[in-house]
Amino acid sequence: MSMSEDLPQLLGMNREALAEFLESLGCPSWRAVQVLKWLYHQRQLNAEHMTNLSKDLRARIKESTRVDLPKILCENLSQDGVRKWLMRPACSGDVGAIETVLIPDGTRNTLCVSSQAGCALACTFCATGRQGFSGNLHSADIIGQVWIAEGRLRELGDPHGITNIVFMGMGEPLLNLKSVLCAVDVMIDDCAFGLANHRVTLSTAGIVPGIRSMKGRTSASLAISLHAPDDALRTQLVPLNRKYSIGELLQASREYLATLGPRRRLTVEYTLIRGINDSTNQARALTKLLKEVRCNINLIPFNPVPGSAFERPSEITIRGFQRVLLDSGCSSIVRRTRGDEIDAACGQLVGGVSVRSTRSQQATGRMEMDLIRDVSKVA
Repeated sequence: MSMSEDLPQLLGMNREALAEFLESLGCPSWRAVQVLKWLYHQRQLNAEHMTNLSKDLRARIKESTRVDLPKILCENLSQDGVRKWLMRPACSGDVGAIETVLIPDGTRNTLCVSSQAGCALACTFCATGRQGFSGNLHSADIIGQVWIAEGRLRELGDPHGITNIVFMGMGEPLLNLKSVLCAVDVMIDDCAFGLANHRVTLSTAGIVPGIRSMKGRTSASLAISLHAPDDALRTQLVPLNRKYSIGELLQASREYLATLGPRRRLTVEYTLIRGINDSTNQARALTKLLKEVRCNINLIPFNPVPGSAFERPSEITIRGFQRVLLDSGCSSIVRRTRGDEIDAACGQLVGGVSVRSTRSQQATGRMEMDLIRDVSKVA
């Protein structure tokens, strides 16, 4: 490793860390505001050009830090306007490639960022989980995804910029909480990207200790991947449920939600899989489970994954499931599939992690077939 690789990454430092770093150089902490504005408002990554800083400070920052962006390996554009990048992280070691997705919708531009290369949780319906886990992303590589996407929007003349960020790309963000929360700080800092707290969403498969660690540390929105109305089925779909049950997950989510105020709501993600979790009885069970939870239920029709035995329900089944929720007073939407022809839809991100892909695919494929047979016997 060269000496330059030992230097701290300037990109991705939150205001507190940047202030401490500048103080270590003998500079007042308030200079952190100026540096942040140069990095994110002016998009200036070269300290030599931060002209409201003294020449001496500019030289010291340049000599004492690195600024490395993820490398764009390819960029794909779908017919519906969804844009997906395959990137190689610059600061997270040799973890392979990651994927980032930009979803435009009128005046809204939602960026789906990755927090890890691959994922260790092996949810049966998710392509990312099939390929195994390669490593956590440094906060600089998380923020680098945002910096690149923001720049692309500027090149395209989009006047809105990034309006929402969701940690729904590759990985489980609450298993990389330190780097993720540092990146969130930058996302919501008025001197950086300036997003409102509720416009940044952390999505978890159910890391209960991580949810509890968020209390008092951040006010970002929370989404939980539920996908089943009972523990038996959820354990088969989301193996993490063996460790943290639905009851524990909902309790931790309610506790976090209580810190956000009465107007904020939990997002509950529910992937609808044909013949597995899409019956009207399961919809009724879901309404009973969530009747005391202030939430919005996002129904996500299963998006095809190569080698998967699972299928997408019919439109009649999807709308029938939603109708049960709505009739019971639950807030529910069906998430429109976007970017599926470039494998950019929910559950389709695979990046370039291949170390354990074959073994993971075989194991997950067997779990799927066993689950389908079990459900068929009950039916």
